[in-house]
Amino acid sequence: MNKQQIVIENVLNSTSPNIIWGIISTAGGLRKWLADEVTIDGDVLTFTWGETWSHHEIRKARILEKVKNSHIRMRWEDETDDEAYLELRMNRNEITNDYILHITDYAQPEDVDSMYDLWEQNLDQLHHSSGL
Repeated sequence: MNKQQIVIENVLNSTSPNIIWGIISTAGGLRKWLADEVTIDGDVLTFTWGETWSHHEIRKARILEKVKNSHIRMRWEDETDDEAYLELRMNRNEITNDYILHITDYAQPEDVDSMYDLWEQNLDQLHHSSGL
């Protein structure tokens, strides 16, 4: 395994498991903060960044595990590292009842800082689009 694991925790301003689950597991929810377009066909998610009529990027991920109101784990179809995955996990803080979003991702050692920056941008977009 050449990639380094990245773990990010972000407190969400919600006590509703259904709202959080919708944000991390549905095409409409993921579209609010991870990509310009997201579609789900069975266990394959297709993410599109940019406009399809101009410069854009498309990546597909296969769902490895999905447990309602807990987590979704996926692996990019072009991933060559068998141990790398992307996981979005929701956990409830017992004291505040708010939910914490735990993100697990992987990056090459030289790309770790830029990956943290990208996730920070995604989380800012989540906050702006949904108030979470």
